[in-house]
Amino acid sequence: MSIWTGRSDGPRWHHIVTDSGDSTVGIVGFASDEGVRRNHGRPGASEGPTALRQALAPLAVHGQLSVVDHGDVTVGGTDLEQGHQELAAAVAASVSSHPVTFVLGGGHETAYGSHCGLRHGLNDDAARDSRTNESSRSPRVGVINLDAHFDLRRAEEATSGTPFLQICEQFDCGPDYLVVGVSRPNNTQELFDEAGRLGATYVEDWQIDQADSVVANFLESHDVIHLSIDLDVLPAGVAPGVSAPAGLGVDLATIRALACQVAASGKLRLVDVVELNPGFDVDGRTAKVAARLLWDIAAIVAG
Repeated sequence: MSIWTGRSDGPRWHHIVTDSGDSTVGIVGFASDEGVRRNHGRPGASEGPTALRQALAPLAVHGQLSVVDHGDVTVGGTDLEQGHQELAAAVAASVSSHPVTFVLGGGHETAYGSHCGLRHGLNDDAARDSRTNESSRSPRVGVINLDAHFDLRRAEEATSGTPFLQICEQFDCGPDYLVVGVSRPNNTQELFDEAGRLGATYVEDWQIDQADSVVANFLESHDVIHLSIDLDVLPAGVAPGVSAPAGLGVDLATIRALACQVAASGKLRLVDVVELNPGFDVDGRTAKVAARLLWDIAAIVAG
């Protein structure tokens, strides 16, 4: 918990974060570079969880927010698959204990382990409901990915480019995947075809004025939302510290508005923020942007 430090002139995040107990938000870190390495990207995202906590620590607290930090799952060596299992277990425990869980990545391979954990946690909730004779109807889970990339790549092993194909195929939920901010020059025709085959919905970066209505329709048809924020959806000047900086990107105000729209739905259970690469950041700019997005989401969830 020593990373949660800062000035004491009023309540800030570092004052309220604990390592146990009930809270509005649970935090799990995923210190992983392996998916990016396998995807031939530039490493450094494993340092993202620490940088993001440092950016969150001094932010002011308004209202009744409470946060529990469950620590990091660290991918040792090249064993991403074991890391995914450990992340899923940590996220499942957090989902069962907190209204919303924040996962701090890590490359975008984070999303697969995060989503598996969400599903396990929801199953645990359903089992508790059945024991108390409450309704145990399986919720319809949707994934909203704010990203320049589909991350639907087919590969012999999991990478930072495969997580949503893994999710869609494992849970048979292609129509439950929405990606906003897709950059056509950075996604091959094969990836567009894959999205079509799965029945996924997408909004390209040049169509971003349509995103709020698309997201609203998606929220209406789902019970639970996993929001994945890949910081490379933002312009490179706003978010330079990422594994693959954007040539165009979607402006921060729009990404913030979409994240707040999802949070305000009351259906958000899981958020992962990925691809923060502190070694390439400028004045902590990307970490501060990521922290602001999480701050806004937490403020809405806490009411």
